Amino acid sequence: MNPFAYAGYQAWSDSMLPMRHAAALVEGALRLWQDVAMTPQGRGLAAHCEQMALAGLTHGRPPFGIEEVDVEGRPTRIVEEVAAQTPFCDLLHFRKDDRSVAQPRVLVIAPMSGHFATLLRGTVRTMLADHDVFITDWRNPRDVSLMHGRFGFDECVQHIIDFIGAIGPGAHLLAVCQPTVAALSAVALMAADGHPAEPASMTLMAGPIDTRVNPTRVNELAKSKPLEWFERNLISMVPFGFAGACRRVYPGFVQLGAFMSMNFARHVESFADMHYQRAKGDPAQADAIRVFYEEYFATMDLTAEFYLETVDTVFQRHALPRGQLEVRGRKVDPSAIRRTALFTVEGERDDICAVGQTLAAQDLCDRLRPYLKAHHVQTGVGHYGVFNGKRWERQIYPRIRALIHDNEPSPAGVNARAQPVAPLQAIAPLARESTAASKQGEGKRTIAGPDPSESNPDDAHAADV
Repeated sequence: MNPFAYAGYQAWSDSMLPMRHAAALVEGALRLWQDVAMTPQGRGLAAHCEQMALAGLTHGRPPFGIEEVDVEGRPTRIVEEVAAQTPFCDLLHFRKDDRSVAQPRVLVIAPMSGHFATLLRGTVRTMLADHDVFITDWRNPRDVSLMHGRFGFDECVQHIIDFIGAIGPGAHLLAVCQPTVAALSAVALMAADGHPAEPASMTLMAGPIDTRVNPTRVNELAKSKPLEWFERNLISMVPFGFAGACRRVYPGFVQLGAFMSMNFARHVESFADMHYQRAKGDPAQADAIRVFYEEYFATMDLTAEFYLETVDTVFQRHALPRGQLEVRGRKVDPSAIRRTALFTVEGERDDICAVGQTLAAQDLCDRLRPYLKAHHVQTGVGHYGVFNGKRWERQIYPRIRALIHDNEPSPAGVNARAQPVAPLQAIAPLARESTAASKQGEGKRTIAGPDPSESNPDDAHAADV
């Protein structure tokens, strides 16, 4: 572990704040002083200030900002509320004010990849038209006190099981990228236990179920060094001044640096294009790039346990496809899944989770009847385009919607408005040795998730490690 890396980064970040705040102040003043702002010199100055203000990371979750969606042709107000919570995660519910329409309940499992759950804002917005949507809103570990204990792969799986149980029987599960392994493990354990809330369907999108298939550069990197190297060079300690001080983490700024290094020239080109569009007086294109990077530069850390267990289990030992994955001493057997419909989705140009890696889940669920299985490879998209952008909305989402509605139990039994999820002050901090947890089922280890680095604001592909 490098105990000083995080402290050094934080000191540098704090020293840059006055400059960034000054640039933001000048930019704001120019917006008010239109006579100057509309001159070539004013536009150029505003472009410089914008880039200076944007050139830094934030560590708080941006807002989802989904206030209204159309449901059956009617505008419907959306209210965000916490349906259940633990120290490490909120189960966020996008409740609709219009209670007259019963819709299938869907739990979206967001990746822990150095970015917040708001990376799936477009995914959620699209699904809200036809579904009652919940999402795992993971908290930044640097804001979680050490008194709440560890958070590793086992705890991640238990969170998924508990949240599905909180939503209730008949719900559906959708996991994006990195958490597909944990989601499949959770459903397998629930099936083995005969859990009453076993989901009606499970959609796994662009996830590393078996990274031995068509290994990518990311997969090779994860296998190129022993686990001790990752721990020694990439793990640091949250500095004092934060609630999670002294917690061992894989810092978000390290993850973001890895993302950007993969496509550094493209990022430089994007910033140059934003400056050019702003300076020439085309704010629409400049704003689109800015919105993308405001989300992209919002980073969260990963706990050291979760990161290292993921590298070890998913990318180095391939424990799940080899039948060796254990969660708190219990073997994960996807063959136990017999009632949950399975849909796997991949992107043709995905260079993070290549074609075939998510499809492997179909073979692992070998006792699931063929009519409960489906697979789709979307042409023309990379990693990010699987769950965001035009092809997601027009070609992938309709298939997911059809699968969910085809496997929807009786509406009377799944109407979240007739049986609301009571806010829980806690699914208690998940004890490692909990006897009750061992009966319910648990799960063991995974790696990073999606990165919009290779995408434009409309549609493309991103990085996932």
